[in-house]
Amino acid sequence: MNGTARTSTRDIARAAIRAELAEVASGLFRSKGFEKVTINDLAAAAGVSRSTFLRYVGSKEEAVLSAFDAYGERAADALRARPADEDDWTALRRALDVVIAYHRRDPVSALATTRLVRNTPALCARLLEKQNGWRPVLAQALAERPGDDPRPTPLALSVKAAAALGCLNIALDHWTASDGRPDLTALLDEAFAALAG
Repeated sequence: MNGTARTSTRDIARAAIRAELAEVASGLFRSKGFEKVTINDLAAAAGVSRSTFLRYVGSKEEAVLSAFDAYGERAADALRARPADEDDWTALRRALDVVIAYHRRDPVSALATTRLVRNTPALCARLLEKQNGWRPVLAQALAERPGDDPRPTPLALSVKAAAALGCLNIALDHWTASDGRPDLTALLDEAFAALAG
């Protein structure tokens, strides 16, 4: 077995353990409240030591938000894959389907997690910080798309990416406030349409 395969297997195992710890943590946060649960409580509920929990997850916030780590890159990859004749705004909207897919796959769990994040200032701030890291990644993906010459300036591309993320957050806020009843895709479409003009 070569080093690459070994690393890959290790990474897969690590990701599986991290996901399992995050699932235990999310359940505990939802039942007892984020602020009332300690790292020691999380480790005990997961059946691991405090140091093991922290080695895999890092913090209480990351126990909830680590699932979102890859979304910026995934959305950027989806953006690069959009048809060349599609305008940037439409391409951004479609690229965010990778984030919406998480909410559509398990709406009950996604609603509970989204509500937990929105109602916990530390989690909300940390998610916005993560999304702030997505913005330059999306702006770069926009810059790499073929289009009119000259392409928009880096500032304009950053504004488009930030606006797209703003639309996503507003759609999620409405979806969460409505107990997940409206179609999240339709909400995101409506948010994008409000800025399309």
